[in-house]
Amino acid sequence: MNLSDSRTAGQPPRRVSAMEAVLAHLRDAIERGTYAVGDKLPSEAELCRALEISRPVLREALRALQTMGLTVSKTGKGTFVVANTVEDPTFGDYTASDLMEVRRHVEIPVAGYAALRRTPENLDHLAHLLDRMERETDTTAWVAMDTLFHLAVAEAAQNPVFRRVIEEIRDALARQSAFLNELGGRREQSNREHRAIVEALTDGSAHDATEAMAHHLDRVGTSLTDIVRAGRAATSAESGAAP
Repeated sequence: MNLSDSRTAGQPPRRVSAMEAVLAHLRDAIERGTYAVGDKLPSEAELCRALEISRPVLREALRALQTMGLTVSKTGKGTFVVANTVEDPTFGDYTASDLMEVRRHVEIPVAGYAALRRTPENLDHLAHLLDRMERETDTTAWVAMDTLFHLAVAEAAQNPVFRRVIEEIRDALARQSAFLNELGGRREQSNREHRAIVEALTDGSAHDATEAMAHHLDRVGTSLTDIVRAGRAATSAESGAAP
């Protein structure tokens, strides 16, 4: 079975990466019970041979399965299934739901304060970051700048406590950003949303800034929900199909 050239059925043009295809295959196998809770997945070598993929691609997929809470990896023992449905992905020390709750309560008002308090230096820094992000093609580099962008908005609010809060969740933000870019193709949409935030800060409009940040976080939340539901929807559709 060669999964390296799959495409998303029924979706326009966005090409599905090899990692996404492998992840979808393994997730489907877990959700259908091919690999039950408590089972150990085949070894990396076995999976690479069966799926005709490289080890780096497989390892990315296995990391995503763990983020989704479906598996745990035990050093020297392998990867084990611990759940058969995706409930709440985990990014480092925080679940997606906890992270999003805090982000909405912190980053939305922070954007409003930033619109009123930002300095010319803050705006220059944000504009420079945004320009680099819009040109960047490497996902890892883009994700690093994404976290810097949110830190820069917090800095523009001129309250060190806000920056400290964003610093605390910075690793989780990076993990979430990478996850959404790998599985949700969020980069271009995020760039547009970031542009709207910077424009509102430049205009000095607290209302527009909070609206722009709220929209950005709403879209992040929607993408997370879509990824969580994707496997369930596919399973339901196939189980309800006529034989």
